[in-house]
Amino acid sequence: MKYGISSYVWVSPFSSYTLDQLQHAKHMGFDIYEIGVESPEVIDIELVKEEADKIGIAVHICGAFGQRRDIGSDVKEYREEGMQYIKTLIDMAEVTGSPYVAGPMYAATGKTGVTGAGERKRQREYVLENMKYIAEYAASKNVKLALEPLNRFETDFMNTVYQGLMFMDDLKQDNVGFLLDTFHMNIEEKDIPSAIRLAGNKLYDFHACANDRGTPGEDHFNWLEIKKALADINYDGSVVIESFTTDIKEIARAVSLWRPLAKDQDTLAREGLKFLKNTL
Repeated sequence: MKYGISSYVWVSPFSSYTLDQLQHAKHMGFDIYEIGVESPEVIDIELVKEEADKIGIAVHICGAFGQRRDIGSDVKEYREEGMQYIKTLIDMAEVTGSPYVAGPMYAATGKTGVTGAGERKRQREYVLENMKYIAEYAASKNVKLALEPLNRFETDFMNTVYQGLMFMDDLKQDNVGFLLDTFHMNIEEKDIPSAIRLAGNKLYDFHACANDRGTPGEDHFNWLEIKKALADINYDGSVVIESFTTDIKEIARAVSLWRPLAKDQDTLAREGLKFLKNTL
């Protein structure tokens, strides 16, 4: 099992000017630096790869999905922008050797509402059609797609592992699986270990944080049961600490983060990694 840290813990957006973060993460003991790619145009991915190789840290790719990147939108321009963005992420993953592109790429984050059956059917058809094309493109690059179910306040499309599996049954693409996040699972799943077991070999990435999105271990989770569930499905992938900082107002507003979750971001990363290594 490899342990990672999300770029969101320290910076937003990650760019070629924040490459020092790779060395910082390596120095703290992380195996993986997972980039939340908000603005691809400010990232020279070849330069990132060169720096990562020099330091000795893996770089994985995660997406950020706003309204103009919604592959299920009724606005054709937004669907097309979303498709091109995800293809760019896949190209980045190929360069860095990331085994996956992760994130809630089925819809814009924050897209919620009570809609009629016709509208939901149309949205789902758009997503299935576009995701099939994206999955095939990813497969040609030997990259997997890790879909992240979000909580009900952030999406109305996919909240649980069960919903994700139903979507994947319709999609019929072998390289599409899950990114599961303990924060979202805590809200939506009846039982987190059972949900992990349900995901089975479709689990490609695992985000670990506390129930308040803070330091793993400073929470009410039964981590020993989570450990057992991961062992039961023979999970040997990445365990990534994803949290956010109140220092960056835009992202704090986007994730409704109104108070610091730790003494500082380095403490969150350091203590979280120590706990996960000791527990998992």
